[in-house]
Amino acid sequence: MSTEVSSNAAGDPMQASTVKLSAPEKMSRESVTIIATLLVATFVVILNETIMNVALQRLMVDLRVDAPTVQWLSTGFMLTMAVVIPTTGFILQSLSTRAVFMLAMGLFAGGTALAAVAPGFELLLLARIIQAGGTAIMLPLLMTTILTLVPVAKRGAVMGNVSIAISVAPAMGPTVSGLILEHFTWRFMFVFVLPVALAALAIGAKYLTNVGESEKTKLDFLSVVLTIPAFGGVVYGLSQIGGGHGGQAGPGPAAIAALVIGAASLAVFVLRQLRLQKADAPLLDLRAFNFRMFTVSVLLMVVAMMALFGGVILLPLYLQEIRGLGSLETGLALLPGGLAMGLLGPVIGRLFDKVGPLPLTVTGSVLMVLSLWQFSMLDAGTPVWWIVTLHIGLSFGLALLFTPAFTTGLNPLPPHLYSHGSAIMSTTQQVAGAGGTALLVSIFAVVSATSGLVAGMSAAFLTAAVIAVAAVVLSAMMRKTEGATPGH
Repeated sequence: MSTEVSSNAAGDPMQASTVKLSAPEKMSRESVTIIATLLVATFVVILNETIMNVALQRLMVDLRVDAPTVQWLSTGFMLTMAVVIPTTGFILQSLSTRAVFMLAMGLFAGGTALAAVAPGFELLLLARIIQAGGTAIMLPLLMTTILTLVPVAKRGAVMGNVSIAISVAPAMGPTVSGLILEHFTWRFMFVFVLPVALAALAIGAKYLTNVGESEKTKLDFLSVVLTIPAFGGVVYGLSQIGGGHGGQAGPGPAAIAALVIGAASLAVFVLRQLRLQKADAPLLDLRAFNFRMFTVSVLLMVVAMMALFGGVILLPLYLQEIRGLGSLETGLALLPGGLAMGLLGPVIGRLFDKVGPLPLTVTGSVLMVLSLWQFSMLDAGTPVWWIVTLHIGLSFGLALLFTPAFTTGLNPLPPHLYSHGSAIMSTTQQVAGAGGTALLVSIFAVVSATSGLVAGMSAAFLTAAVIAVAAVVLSAMMRKTEGATPGH
């Protein structure tokens, strides 16, 4: 969004000052309503991203599919998001806030309704892909709106609330689905979400006003097409590292081919964006990477998301496969960590506004490494209370990373890069989440096949801990950023 604007009572954009949107210390009631509506909607759509994890075993039986096939209900969701999110910079600049919100929630509600009545795996997968299309648009819409409406001095506190949606919703997915599966069929995971989605759609339709000015920009179809093999190839390749269906450990020809095609397509995609930037018409404006703190924050988010999604996938597997816990018990065991992250988000946001990112991110990354390392030492006899304690520790560490990373990374961007910066950050999160999940589950499968489930789980968590060490290095590089001043 290159121009900051306010809205009149009818929701039509009116041009305002290009320097400041509102008083530096206070937000209008209208701004608070807009952000609150988007926050609730974002929480609902992201909760849905991980709600399937606990249900995968039930779905294998009910839909008569094998483990690699059913995994695509989760991986396919994240993959679709990774492909759609790069287009959101264009969507946010071409349509009004209200239109983008209606598109996002319309897709999500439609996909949810289809999933609730899907007769087989194929239609359920299609429903998840439609849901993912809506989810992909919501997060960059929320981030861009916050950057446009919220004064720099208060962004930490507001971003702390955003971290509830971004980190707590995925963490609470297994708990919610566990509670539902204990008493109902898997279809009710969508039946219960649908009224909430429709209510959010109705509230948004009534109260949401337009933020920002829509522009006439061209969509580069070649860039859109390139996102599919680029991100799809990388994630598919990682998911097949376990050797596919042949039962042999190590990457097969299909995995290697997918990774090569993915990496090559990604390189072509980047070169295409750099070329389009000269004409100011990129699908994803990579000039956001000219800001050092944005780059460091994006890299830190990649590592944190790999740890978060790896934990969200691996812990339910451990608790069910090795410890023999049911769906409800698994969900309840993961609930304290999710709640801890939610309660800490706003507190950490306010703390960030006072002390800056460095003390928070260093503490958080060290906690993340220690928690994952302890997870790698779990065995068949580890007490559940210790697993819950470790999960709370991991959640606390991630909470200390998310808010500072988002705020520090997006603060220095000029207004015309808000939507692109949000889209880049969201894209890398999803690719990291999908890639991390695929990689860790593959390692778990390969080692389990030869050395047993406990050894497989240990190897997967140890890999996550080693990857997380990079977060400690990146955290030490974090510095406080001011508002949209390129001179930082």
